[in-house]
Amino acid sequence: MLRRVRRLADMSQRELAEASGVSRDRLGRAEAGRGDLRVGEFAGIVSLARLRLVLLDPQGQEVTPMSADAVRDRAGRRFPAHLDTRHGDEDWWSGPHRHTRSQPEVTFDRDRRSRDSWRRQLGTPEDHQVHGPGDSLAERAAARGWAALLRRRERREAAWRAWLAAGGLGGPDWGTGCTCPPGCEYAEESNADLGHAPACACGCDVA
Repeated sequence: MLRRVRRLADMSQRELAEASGVSRDRLGRAEAGRGDLRVGEFAGIVSLARLRLVLLDPQGQEVTPMSADAVRDRAGRRFPAHLDTRHGDEDWWSGPHRHTRSQPEVTFDRDRRSRDSWRRQLGTPEDHQVHGPGDSLAERAAARGWAALLRRRERREAAWRAWLAAGGLGGPDWGTGCTCPPGCEYAEESNADLGHAPACACGCDVA
């Protein structure tokens, strides 16, 4: 490969040594197969021929480095490359010290057997995750709360539709053990805050 580089760069060993900062003796021994060059040295040498070093997978596709923007721990350190990162609120461990340690934004599984038998069933992530909008623990908790509210609203609307289909007798039961008259149901235009109609006798909390 050194001979190929020299041919493409149109350089003698002496010229290549001067341009790369690697001694002519080391270049000669490496070119003859009797010595080696450091990766950084060889990368600098091939760049003189407008080439670059790459890694290829078995299919011949270029393998890129891991993302420099990937999440890091609180000390700014990269997470172990061979492990998978995840949000700190996903399956937050329940060991004896859980309540004495603050929940991290991002963590990883140390037990590779558990990871491989569970998390990697859908495949191995290509890289560690990168922080994105809505990734903070507070934002994720708010999103879960909002999703739960929407699910409750969907259940109430389904109960309201079933009540109407049954003739509207007795008022819908929201799962509170009591019934409410028309006007207590969720409606974006008229009752978005899930308030109660003035004639509601129970005034149950449907929010």
